[in-house]
Amino acid sequence: MKKITIFLFLFVSLLANAQTFTLKGKVVNENNEPLPGATILVKESTKGTSSDFQGIFTLNLTKGNYTIKVSFLGYKTVSKEISLTKNEDITFSLETNSTILEEVLVSAVRVNADVPVTFSNLSKKEISKRNLGQDIPILLNYMPSVVSSSDAGAGVGYTYMSVRGSNGERINVTVNGIPYNDAESHGSFWVNLSDFASSTQNLQLQRGVGTSTNGSGAFGASLNILTDAVSDEASAEISNSFGSYATRKHTVKFSTGKINDHIEIAGRLSNIYSDGYVDRAYSDLKSYYLQGSYSDENTLIKAITFGGKEKTYQAWEGLTANQLKENRRQNPYTYENEVDDYDQNHYQLHWNEKLNENWSTNLGLNYTKGSGFFEQYKEDRDAADYNNLIIDGTDVIVRRWLDNNFYVVNFNTNYKTEKLNFITGISYSNYSGNHFGEVIWGEDLAPNVNIRDRYYFSDAKKIDFSIFAKATFEINAKLSAYADVQGRFVNYQTKGITSKIVPIDVDTNFNFFNPKFGLTYRINQDNNLYTSFAVANREPNRNDFEGGVTTPETLNDLEFGWRLKKENIKLNTNIYYMNYKNQLVLTGAIDGVGAPIRATSGNSYRLGLEIDADITLSDKFSIKPNAAFSTNKNKDFFAQIDGKLQNLGNTNLSFSPDVVLGNIFVYQPKENLQISFLSKFVGKQYMSNYSSKISKDDILKSFFTSDLNVVYEITPNKIFKSIVFSALVNNIFNKKYVDRGYYYTYDDTWSTPGNTTTIDGAGYYPQATRNFLIGATLKF
Repeated sequence: MKKITIFLFLFVSLLANAQTFTLKGKVVNENNEPLPGATILVKESTKGTSSDFQGIFTLNLTKGNYTIKVSFLGYKTVSKEISLTKNEDITFSLETNSTILEEVLVSAVRVNADVPVTFSNLSKKEISKRNLGQDIPILLNYMPSVVSSSDAGAGVGYTYMSVRGSNGERINVTVNGIPYNDAESHGSFWVNLSDFASSTQNLQLQRGVGTSTNGSGAFGASLNILTDAVSDEASAEISNSFGSYATRKHTVKFSTGKINDHIEIAGRLSNIYSDGYVDRAYSDLKSYYLQGSYSDENTLIKAITFGGKEKTYQAWEGLTANQLKENRRQNPYTYENEVDDYDQNHYQLHWNEKLNENWSTNLGLNYTKGSGFFEQYKEDRDAADYNNLIIDGTDVIVRRWLDNNFYVVNFNTNYKTEKLNFITGISYSNYSGNHFGEVIWGEDLAPNVNIRDRYYFSDAKKIDFSIFAKATFEINAKLSAYADVQGRFVNYQTKGITSKIVPIDVDTNFNFFNPKFGLTYRINQDNNLYTSFAVANREPNRNDFEGGVTTPETLNDLEFGWRLKKENIKLNTNIYYMNYKNQLVLTGAIDGVGAPIRATSGNSYRLGLEIDADITLSDKFSIKPNAAFSTNKNKDFFAQIDGKLQNLGNTNLSFSPDVVLGNIFVYQPKENLQISFLSKFVGKQYMSNYSSKISKDDILKSFFTSDLNVVYEITPNKIFKSIVFSALVNNIFNKKYVDRGYYYTYDDTWSTPGNTTTIDGAGYYPQATRNFLIGATLKF
């Protein structure tokens, strides 16, 4: 009997200790307003969750003592120790952290779950896992509807990304709210932002038109980059990584922490080098980041400078189909100094002032200086191609220069109450740039011509002014509305001759009105629905003007989405319909510097479904799948084929895959060890708008790749706060694939006199087969 009693006692004790209790909580700010999307972590386990739209969260835990850590960007992190012996209900009140720049910029260019805009965020923690030297487009590759690529094939140097089939010229990029896109080309040259991920606090990718922002209009997405937050504590770190193709990255970072509770100075120096997967396609990238800040209870002033120098051997010509079969790593360029050599430096000042509990203001100033050239060797050239500085048939080496200045002023005010968030602002930018080419060597120069004489020159000036007002307001307990209007006024002037020795004389104005509005309906604390309609207008870029295109394009974007946020699952689903008028679509061809050539397509549309999720399967396993299914069409597309204008009907939009799938499978056996398996599938793409009506050479085959990422952290007792080891195996199954290319046509009138025949051709950019990167970060 005694043994039975002891057994029953032990059995009951085990049941009591194994019993699961519910910890329910709410996360609010100082004004008792809920904070949706706050991160809740249980320090003693791998469990975690986030707060829903009402700031509420729940966790199921066994009996025991726990430390609950709650964080939200822009607020001070709070930790509480609890002893869980029954179901508990607890409130976490977070205080504003005025030293985080996110508070300065979130009202101007960022959105949250209350705004009916389709978006995804990528935190510093997520970025750091794979930040071993590859550029930002490669790090964003596993976000919904994103396809990334690189010239050299290994993700270092000239890199690119597209979203919903729209390339980088149609993605609005801001750094701390300051426009980053080049004012003339509209492109974002990530090679000038090497290792910028190491100085990035947070990224938000808004798909579609998004919210009104600064700079050129968003026709595929907006990417908002937020740089490093101010640190309360002094710190330093040294990061080194090495990998395939002689790739290496060396980074040194520091922060003084807050001096006298007000001033912080922080910085970074980086050097990245890679030989590239493609032969001779090396990249030598040097960059820096330096910030100084002052903060008190109501003021944040932050001065930032960043930039660097890049030298990259060219690989933008790609390979023909035959060259791809012969040797996919070969590079058609053979001249030893066929390089791009460019310096770019940015200077920013941000001043955020909290006037009272409801009002705040933000002033942002920027100056960017860029200067550089690319060098080319040309054989047996015609004198007319170089403005008669050479004799016909001469070999020549030229440099084509760009020297520019870019000034920006942003100012906005924010009025916020429990039921209303109203933002109004202005943005003014002034760009000036000189384009010119020099003959730096010639086998046979024309009389009275000297080395470095210019064979073309044009200057350019662009003024861009926008004014906007946007508001999110509560209609009732379940329904909120969003309204956003923007006026944008652009003047673009350029005069001179182009590198093709033809005049370019532009002086034109564009006046755009871009309204947006939408509704968000909260079904319950876990679910909401949203819908929005947005209009965007956009002017042609410099290349478009050179090609004779002067008509702006218009986009009407309709979105409908559902967001689910529970303890173990976050799910975002949306349907979009993007209807274009005079869309500037990629023809598939590239110009002499590898830039894509565009043409107006009349009417076209993109219709798609996007799904992304974050699912916790257990304490050790989670998956993050995303999927995008779309149809992308030109309506009644006309093209000149064989000397005749033909109606090709509805054709596929170039470089717009119908299917893009991604997934990240995460296994975390211990708190300090994480193993991730990442997969990406991109469906078939057409490199032209002809839908293979001329030949099948305009097709890029679908591809599926997988990466393996391992992160292990140790915390020594002395010297270092932590040591983080990272390893990344890209394309682990050694697939030979091409993710980008170009397609061109021309009319042949001399082979068969009296007849015109359309001749076509294509180029391809092979990406690296299996390759690796390993690194270590020492944190002091």
